[in-house]
Amino acid sequence: MRTLAVGDIHGGYKALLQVLERAAVTPKDMLIFLGDYVDGWSESAQTIQSFIDLQQEQECIFLKGNHDLKLENWLQHGAIYPLEDTDKSNSPFWLAQGGESTIFSYIKTGHHKNKEHLRFLQSLKYYYIDSQNRLFLHAGFTSVLGIGNENRVNYCYDRTLWEDAIAIHEIRAKGGGDELFYDPLRYKFYKEIFIGHTPTLHENENIPMNRLNVWNLDTGAAFTGKLSIMDVDTKEFWQSDPLTELYPKEQGRN
Repeated sequence: MRTLAVGDIHGGYKALLQVLERAAVTPKDMLIFLGDYVDGWSESAQTIQSFIDLQQEQECIFLKGNHDLKLENWLQHGAIYPLEDTDKSNSPFWLAQGGESTIFSYIKTGHHKNKEHLRFLQSLKYYYIDSQNRLFLHAGFTSVLGIGNENRVNYCYDRTLWEDAIAIHEIRAKGGGDELFYDPLRYKFYKEIFIGHTPTLHENENIPMNRLNVWNLDTGAAFTGKLSIMDVDTKEFWQSDPLTELYPKEQGRN
């Protein structure tokens, strides 16, 4: 059995089908989805429905991303901001960042009336730790005491885990720094950490990136990049075509 982690999908259902096929996924494989299944391309509702069906066929772990939080609250309350956000003045921001395409997909398919979708979103995990002490979550965490010591919504939003890993890597590449000083304690709690949320395109990369013990699988599927799936043991990965090619008449989150 393989354990396969999947990066941010952002409504790119066609890309999801491609990577599952290219990785030759079978019901024997365990799939860990790192969140942000919606907001971007036109098939957010179809993506969620495929997950509901897929979990009947094989073992899956579905993690919650910040965009999934927004959809959950819209389906439950008609709200266009996460109820757990302190600043509710950003509601138009969600629409501009892919929420509009998600709402259209739900109305077009009729799934906005499908209570099963809301139950699925409510069931998403904020993090998962496997038997090898590998941590999987959407974004990151800030506590030096490890997971479980801060507002769990931060696991959907934090970028500092990845940004600090990049900074430490660059310091070491230049031959500077004492390991104890430049390694925040939060990295030492887990054998490896797998995240999405911050596109590797920001670092001019369109493939999964590794910094310290953190693997980032968000390879920009929301924008001009590709969707990635990785075997977390071997680090072999497979990618879809660029989403701009799969949805040539759409803009994604660009």
